[in-house]
Amino acid sequence: MITLTNSAIQRIEEVSKKKKLNDCIFRIAINGGGCQGFSYDFIFEKKIKTDDIVYKYKKVKVIIDKTSLEIIKGSKVDFTSDMMGSYFKIENPKAVSTCGCGTSFSI
Repeated sequence: MITLTNSAIQRIEEVSKKKKLNDCIFRIAINGGGCQGFSYDFIFEKKIKTDDIVYKYKKVKVIIDKTSLEIIKGSKVDFTSDMMGSYFKIENPKAVSTCGCGTSFSI
């Protein structure tokens, strides 16, 4: 299971409404890449795949494929703003190191 903060839920709702993505679901995925080996990917999609797990947070549906879920299980997803900009931030208990900008990690 993963946790979404109220800020993350609110941001997903805002983007969905602004871009008229009402029939889309928010996907969180892990991809190979970045300076630490893995990176997070956030995208809106219309279809749920057979290996997806679906979570519902208030009015927001989030999908994560089973492989990605194993890597980020127990994580907290937040939406934050700082000097680097506004972005989704994942606190992943399985990450042993992260890059300076926080976009990639290793396990």
